Amino acid sequence: MGEYDLHSFILACDFKVDDVDVMWKWLEKHRDGLASIGAHHVVLYESIWEPRRVLATIGIHHARSIREVLRSPAIFEWFNISGADDIPPVFGGEVVEKIDLLGDGSEGHVGRVVVGVMSSVDDVPTLMDKVHDGLDRFRRGGVRKIWVYRALDDGQEVLILQEIADEASARQWIEHPDAAAEWMANAGMGPYPTRFVGRFAHLMSVGGQG
Repeated sequence: MGEYDLHSFILACDFKVDDVDVMWKWLEKHRDGLASIGAHHVVLYESIWEPRRVLATIGIHHARSIREVLRSPAIFEWFNISGADDIPPVFGGEVVEKIDLLGDGSEGHVGRVVVGVMSSVDDVPTLMDKVHDGLDRFRRGGVRKIWVYRALDDGQEVLILQEIADEASARQWIEHPDAAAEWMANAGMGPYPTRFVGRFAHLMSVGGQG
């Protein structure tokens, strides 16, 4: 995850597909459609431990576009073409904070592990206070970057992406998360999918060359 993924608004979905590459080729053929909904980048992560599971994030220019997409039948076509087993929940939100624990603005994301969690928290500002208090411990756990997004339609629903140095560090972090990472405990509860653990697979710039 680099500067291309630091958008203010995001659509994200965690689901299973028949064939990751076939789905990606279909998306590439529909750049104009993506541009028409205000998208500027699409990033796809592929699960390390679960075959066919992907996490797709779409950077959106305007909050209005996100609401239009969530109401649009086009999103159902996307899941139909992708071979998704069913229509999964789609997260639409805005950035709360982007934290670079390395402090060097590094862009070398390829090969690193991404842990994604959709969860509900009691209070987002309190969550962020805990995160900032625990940044040294996050860093020691191998966490390199943290992106926090809050849902537009639910102020307590969050999507948190963590970039972690390697698979071994990710496994250790998942099995023994820091108390500041309260969202890790709620993953997989209620309507939310279980933790996504994957690697960067594809990037597309909408309206440009990916």
